Amino acid sequence: MLLFVYLFTGVGLLTAQTLKVTGVVIFEEDNEPVVGATVLVKGTKTGITTDLDGKFTILNVPSSARTNTYPM
Repeated sequence: MLLFVYLFTGVGLLTAQTLKVTGVVIFEEDNEPVVGATVLVKGTKTGITTDLDGKFTILNVPSSARTNTYPM
């Protein structure tokens, strides 16, 4: 029984260490989407390019890469 508790706790800790980050990149002047913008995770080499609507999703972002950002 104790083995199962350790197993489930360990799996929970492993899955909680990565994040999914999504967003949209837009031009400030006209609020149009930026197609093909490169979005990088600060302090890593992990990144992705925005789609035709300026949207992006980065999977498996380490929770240590979290920073506080505020809308401008």
